[in-house]
Amino acid sequence: MKKRNNISVFEHQRLNIGEQGFKQFHLDALLKLNEYHDGNYFEPIAKGVKFNQYVGVIQVDGLTIEINPKADKYDDDNKWKGVLLKMLQACGKLKVESSGAAHVKRQHLNLLEVYFELYLLEVEALVRKGLIKQYRKQTQNSKALKGKLEFAGHIRKNIVHKERFYTTHQVYDSNHFLHQVLQNALTIVIQFTNGSRLQDLANRVQLNFPEVAAKTITAKELNDIQLNRKSSSYNAALELARLIILNYSPDISSGKEKMLSLLFNMNELWETYILKQLQKVCVGTDIKVSGQESKSFWGSNSLRPDIVLRQGEKTLIIDTKWKRPNRSSASVGDLRQMYTYCRFWDAEKAMLLYPGDYTENKFKSYLTDDYSKHENDEAFGINHQCKMGFVSVLDQNNELNKNIGNKIIKLLEG
Repeated sequence: MKKRNNISVFEHQRLNIGEQGFKQFHLDALLKLNEYHDGNYFEPIAKGVKFNQYVGVIQVDGLTIEINPKADKYDDDNKWKGVLLKMLQACGKLKVESSGAAHVKRQHLNLLEVYFELYLLEVEALVRKGLIKQYRKQTQNSKALKGKLEFAGHIRKNIVHKERFYTTHQVYDSNHFLHQVLQNALTIVIQFTNGSRLQDLANRVQLNFPEVAAKTITAKELNDIQLNRKSSSYNAALELARLIILNYSPDISSGKEKMLSLLFNMNELWETYILKQLQKVCVGTDIKVSGQESKSFWGSNSLRPDIVLRQGEKTLIIDTKWKRPNRSSASVGDLRQMYTYCRFWDAEKAMLLYPGDYTENKFKSYLTDDYSKHENDEAFGINHQCKMGFVSVLDQNNELNKNIGNKIIKLLEG
């Protein structure tokens, strides 16, 4: 059994060859993975890499690299362990009832193992419930004439065997595309759980899963899957299978090592998390919250603020920023962007929201004379304001701050 090494790092941290079992062929594999993803995951440095805002897990040839989020580089490392799992749960990207997620600290599980366990349990539940069958077309030789006789193929294959018929006919069985997708992901999981605590579970699920034809699954095929009332119970398992298949890179290291990466952009995750928390706290109030509204402003180009809040005739804009600003000062580019949002949405206030301890910041007005129009075309002056807001991700117990939504609303009032 191959020994498994684990490396734990944080976003924007460096990892060099020779550290914690990190070798040259690991670096070569990571660089090719990064090139495949347009250089987004990390930056190449001398004999190593510097991670960007992508967090999660990469596994290659027995080495597991866990990249953790960390809003403040001066915080204790242990404070941020497990935060990614909690944020994924809060954003609906991971089932809360997962036993792996619930015991991640005690069992030292990584994110891949949590998702693998979820997938295996979903497939096992489908097998226990009874896998569905579907009609499919099958073309083959048979001793009975059924379906449509394929003349060209029949002549080519059965010149000698006059008793056979080469036909296309319908078959009703378990060997259909949905099961081929599940089997494809199951094969990947078995490769990466060999020698782990999930090996027995993976082997048991594979043993009970029906034999289906091996098929190369494309991203387009995965995106085009349509479920009906009969197959709706497959939704969770297929979503996890899609995640596993699309993040599997069997030949990216140009060698025998296979790689699986499961990485999340912290900027996008932070935006989704804040949106979910605001929507939750504003239920039953007169505040309406929406995300990713879009307005065209030049040809095919559009503006898209992260979060828009409406309270009566008032409109408020929030743009989430996971990376803290240098010297606690917003960039000119960000301020110009917020001004543009204010103009296009007739918003009175806009806020750049960062993770961090509360800092007393007041709204400041843009030094411009702007006007908006009512439905009757009557113009009125509008004073656009902007500020930087900071809100703590974690509470005193190093758990996700459950009061974060209310804190943000108060920041908008100040």
